[in-house]
Amino acid sequence: MAEKDSGASAPERSGGTAGHSTGLSPSGAALPEVTRKQLVGALNTTADLLDVLGQEPFRANAYRGAARSLEATETPVADLVAAGFAGVPKVGKAIAADLTAYATTGLFAPLEDAASQVEPGVLGLFRVRGLGPKKIRALWDAGIDSLEGLREAAQDGRVAALKGFGPKSAATILEAVEFTLAAQDRQHLSTGLDVAETLAGWLDGLEARPAGDARRGLETVRVARVTVTGTAEDVTARLAGRVDDLAPVDPKPLLGGRVDGVPVEIAYAPAGARGALDLMMGGSTGYRESLRAKAKARGFDLSGRGLKREGTLLPTPTEADVLRELGLPLRPAEYRDPEHDEVWETLPPPAELVTVADLKGLLHTHSVWSDGAATLPEMVEEAVRLGGAAGGTFLGTGDHSRAAHYANGMSLERLRAYVREIRELQRAGLPILAGAEVDILEDGSLDYPDEDLLTLDYVVASVHSHFTLDRERQTARLVRAVSHPLVTLLGHPTGRLVLRRPGYALDLDAVLAAAAEAGTVVEINANPARLDLDWRETLRWRDRLTFAINTDAHVPAGLGDTRYGVAVARKAGLTPSQVVNTLGQQEFLAFVGRQRAARG
Repeated sequence: MAEKDSGASAPERSGGTAGHSTGLSPSGAALPEVTRKQLVGALNTTADLLDVLGQEPFRANAYRGAARSLEATETPVADLVAAGFAGVPKVGKAIAADLTAYATTGLFAPLEDAASQVEPGVLGLFRVRGLGPKKIRALWDAGIDSLEGLREAAQDGRVAALKGFGPKSAATILEAVEFTLAAQDRQHLSTGLDVAETLAGWLDGLEARPAGDARRGLETVRVARVTVTGTAEDVTARLAGRVDDLAPVDPKPLLGGRVDGVPVEIAYAPAGARGALDLMMGGSTGYRESLRAKAKARGFDLSGRGLKREGTLLPTPTEADVLRELGLPLRPAEYRDPEHDEVWETLPPPAELVTVADLKGLLHTHSVWSDGAATLPEMVEEAVRLGGAAGGTFLGTGDHSRAAHYANGMSLERLRAYVREIRELQRAGLPILAGAEVDILEDGSLDYPDEDLLTLDYVVASVHSHFTLDRERQTARLVRAVSHPLVTLLGHPTGRLVLRRPGYALDLDAVLAAAAEAGTVVEINANPARLDLDWRETLRWRDRLTFAINTDAHVPAGLGDTRYGVAVARKAGLTPSQVVNTLGQQEFLAFVGRQRAARG
C-alpha cells in the first residue's frame, strides 16, 4: 500500500520529543500560560500511549476527539481555562477537569499515568516514521525498548524476523531510526522562536533579543538563545522559578537551563560589549571562528566578553561597531551560514528582502471542504483580521482532491459545489479565490480532469502518496506535473517533514528546471514541520524561479505561519518581486492568466 502524507505523529505534534515535558518549575512557582499546542499534544500523546498499553479503544478515541476540537476552536486558551473548557465539543467533564489541572499545575494526570506504565525508551519510538502504536507494542514485546535498541535490532535481523515486519520493513525502519537519532537534539524553528521570544519577554528591560539558530532562521534549533544587556544577577532575578535548572555555563558569560524541556542559553554583557556578544551568538560555528581569526590577524582579541586590543576593552555597543574596528563588512544575520560564504555580498541587503507584511495572498489553505477545521468564511475572516500581521489581503483556497480520501478529498461533485460556494462568497464581496491542492498521481497526471481544473482560479499540485518510487520514476512524475499547462504552483516540492522524515528520492534540479521552463511557481511551505522548499535549494535557484510563500493552514491560527516561510525566503535572499503572493488579488489573477496564455 502506498504511504500517505498523513502528517506528524501525535507525540511530535506536542512540540517536544516523544515524551512529555510539563514545564513545571522545581520550586513550584507559577507556570507560564499553557499553550493550545501543549494541550493538544498532551491529549494526542495520551491516546497513543493508551493504544500501546492495549487499553480500551474508546478512551484513546475520546482524547483524540478532544484534541481535534481544541485545535479547531478559536477561543483563547486563557478563556477556555477560565471557563473550565465548558462548551468545547468532545471535551467531557473528566477531560475538562484534567485539562484545567494541567493548566494550573503543569501535570496532565492521564498522560502521567499512562507514561508511568511505559518504559521511558519506548516513548522515543514514536518519533520513528512509520511506527504507530501497534508496531511499537510489538517491538516492546520483543524486548526492543529504545531508539538505540531498535537500530541494533534492525541491523542484526531481529526486526525482520518479527511477525508483521520482514526484511523490507526492517530496512525502512533502520533508515528512519537513523534519521531520528540524528535529529533528536533539535527543535523546529517555531519551537525555538517561541521559547526565545518567551525568554525575551521575561527579560524585559534588558534589551533581550533572540540569537543563534533562531535569529538566523534555520529550520531547526538546537538551543533557544537570547542575548541581553546586563549581569548574571539581572538575568537570574528575572528567570528564577521560570527556567528549570538555571545555572552558569562555561565559557561564561552564559546561563543555561530548560523551558518546557527545550534547552535555553542566555548570554549577557555590559552595554559597551553587547556588539561583540551579539556577533559571537549570532552566527554559525564557522562564521564565529572566521571572525576570531580575522580579528587576531589584525591584532585584536574577539570573544563574547568584548573586543580587546592589547588587553584594552574597546567600546562596541553594536555589531557594526565591532566590524568597523576590524575593518570588515557587516554580514546580515540571515547570511551567516556556510552556504552563504561565497555569495552573501551578491545578495540583497536585509532592507530589500521580503517581509511578512509584503504578502498579499495566502494561496494554499484548507477548510472543512477537506481536512481543515474551519469554514471558508471563517478562514477569510481570519486572513482579513491578521492583515499585515501575517501577510494577506485575500485568501486563496487549496482543499484536497479526491485521491486524498484520508484527508476528506473532494469528489468531482463536491469540487463543483465548493467552487459554487466560493463564487457566491466573491459576489458577496469576500476577498477569496478558488484554488485546490490537486494530487499528483503516480504517473505524474493530475487528480482532476482539465475541464474541472479550468473552473479554478489557480491550481496547486502536490505529492501526497507513492513516496517510495525510485529516483527516476519520482523525477519523471514531478517533471510531468510541473509541465502541465494548468498547474500554477508546485506544493511542498520534496515532501520532507522536518525532524520527521527526509524528502523522497528525486533529481530535484531536473524538477526545478522543468518548473522554470514552464513558468510554474515553486512553493516555500511555511508550515514549520515542512519549510519545503529548503532555503539552501531556494538560494541556488533564486534567480531562475518564481516562488510562493504558503502556510498550508488547516486552522485559522495556522495562517500566522507565514513568518517561518518568510524566514526561509530571507535566508535565500528573496525580494518581494520574486514571490508571487506579494501581488494583490487582481494582479495575481492576471499573473495566472499570463502563465496559462504562455502555455497555449
